[in-house]
Amino acid sequence: MLGNIATVSYASAALAFLFLSMLLLTSWRGRLHGMAVTSACLLSAGWAAALAWQAASATPVPLLSHILELLRGACWCAFLFVLLKPASGARLFAVLKSKRFLVGVALMAAVFFLQPAFLFALIGLTATPLARLALAIAGMLLVEQLFRNTPPRERWGIKFACLGIGGMFAYDFYLYSDAMLFRHVNPEIWTARGGVNALAVPLLAISAARNPQWSPGISVSRRVLYHSAALFGSAIYLLAMAAAGYYLRFFGGNWGNVMQAVFLSGALVLLAAVLFSGACRAWLRVFISKHFYSYGYDYREEWMRFTRTLSRQGPELGERTIQAVADLVESPAGALYIARESGQCEATAHWNLTPPDATEALDGVFCRFLENKEWVVDLQEERAATGNQTEAIIPPWLLHFPRARLVVPLLLQGKLFGFMVLAEPRSHISLNWEVLDLLKIAGSQAASYLAQQESANALMVARQFESFNRMSTFMVHDLKNLVFQLSLLLSNAEKHKHNPAFQQDMLETVDLSVQKMKLLLQKLARGISVETPASLPLEQLLRQAVAAKSGAEPKPTLDVADSRLAVFANWSRLERVIGHLIQNAIEATPKDGKVSVLLERQADCAVVTVKDSGTGMSAEFIREKLFHPFESTKAGGMGIGVFESREYVNELGGRLEVESRPSQGTTFRLSLPLRQEEERAADLAA
Repeated sequence: MLGNIATVSYASAALAFLFLSMLLLTSWRGRLHGMAVTSACLLSAGWAAALAWQAASATPVPLLSHILELLRGACWCAFLFVLLKPASGARLFAVLKSKRFLVGVALMAAVFFLQPAFLFALIGLTATPLARLALAIAGMLLVEQLFRNTPPRERWGIKFACLGIGGMFAYDFYLYSDAMLFRHVNPEIWTARGGVNALAVPLLAISAARNPQWSPGISVSRRVLYHSAALFGSAIYLLAMAAAGYYLRFFGGNWGNVMQAVFLSGALVLLAAVLFSGACRAWLRVFISKHFYSYGYDYREEWMRFTRTLSRQGPELGERTIQAVADLVESPAGALYIARESGQCEATAHWNLTPPDATEALDGVFCRFLENKEWVVDLQEERAATGNQTEAIIPPWLLHFPRARLVVPLLLQGKLFGFMVLAEPRSHISLNWEVLDLLKIAGSQAASYLAQQESANALMVARQFESFNRMSTFMVHDLKNLVFQLSLLLSNAEKHKHNPAFQQDMLETVDLSVQKMKLLLQKLARGISVETPASLPLEQLLRQAVAAKSGAEPKPTLDVADSRLAVFANWSRLERVIGHLIQNAIEATPKDGKVSVLLERQADCAVVTVKDSGTGMSAEFIREKLFHPFESTKAGGMGIGVFESREYVNELGGRLEVESRPSQGTTFRLSLPLRQEEERAADLAA
């Protein structure tokens, strides 16, 4: 009978110390343990389990119990020694902390472990009541020194640990004092020893909770603990269901096998439903965070998940933002409201929730309240409260929205960007300072992501308008050139209208202008170029461009040094570029001046040179204004012709160079890469 009681007594101590060790290893109450206290608890659990096994099996293993008891007492003494502070002035502390003492201990330990005979002799020596009595006295002295040398204002954190550890050493002192007195160990006192050690565990836990600095840097992640708890719970459930199924089969008679099969199938279906239930998983995560950790979140994991959700591909950013914030509080749904240019916060996205068709004015009472107070509004509390100050601030549509639970403000640089409405969480969550602060920070981070997307969309629209305006500007420039040609034609019509050659040129010029106007209208209607690049002979293109300007004064001349040159480009765009250079040369040159166009080959490039004897340009104007849009020396000029010319030449892989001096004329040199086939043919002909 006494053996059964001893088994229960030491087994309870083993379970208590094991449970405390698990709490410490999972950073219960915020990483509250040190290496020494964790090691002492684990060794105490092993020591108690060994004694419980011996009491239950009636086959003692004295060597194992002696070793574990020696290590247990030494670890508790080491823990107390670690808690002693050098400021206490204890000479013993300084001696034990010295390097010589530590080296001596290490050498002695090495000798004992290398010589098993010495080790067994040491264990046999410490197994005597006198040696264990000395260890208990040493432990009580360390407890007394710790409590005395701890300042009164700090004893609040260690007094329960002193009571627990001192109680264990005091009971050991009582046990072995009685053994020395009566020459044998009292079995009743020995049996109660396990229960006394178990009573010390709650006292140690309280002190651990009051000393967050006891931290060895070892912790079990929430994910591992979550999956372990789920696996352990599933195993217990399956064992219980298997036992129930065996009971049904054994007492079910003829229906036993059928009842067992049906029962086990239903149990498996129920287990699968629980494991795949979002509410059950959320409850387990909240339970673990609440009872095993001082902080409800693993901020590293949460922030990585939050950022990953916002950055991944998939649904729209608004929906992913709702999901990222809602997962922080186990909410299954939500809606996003963003401030628009109209001054209203409108619903722009929703996730597993259909929000009511309502808006909130950005300068309204509710939005100003969110911006000024930066509060996360708990709608459940607001519905329950009567006469609350914020009750009149919350809009009625939110109060009467049954699924809405939380309103999270989205603040960007101190201004309200919008707000988020989250549904009731799957599991009950206490909205303490930690949860509220996390939601505020997540809301600000989400606002920055959403604002970046809004800016990107606005920039894309602005670029589309810029592209359209740029195309329109180029087209207006082309129309200006066509108007100039037609005006020049009209000005010469009165003088040369009876000349058949002039009439033929006039018809060709009008036809060419009409074709170009049609092409411009097609571009404007489609928004893209209707031309495709192709291989084109430069001589033919230059003759057409020069002929189009032949009615002007001075009349441009063309000199072709190599008529076999061809490039890969759009005919109309390249003709427009060269025509613009010729037109500028004509406008800058007096009627008695000279404008010439030369086509030649230099290495692997075709070079078109447009030279005039006009007014010229200064080096400063060429460097700072010539190739910039909307900069022109002409009174009615738009300043985009040369800019467009250089852009297209660069697009073809060529280059546009200019040489000019005031009153000495200007030379534009256009270099274009030759077509490879034409280049090879020219080399063979040479």
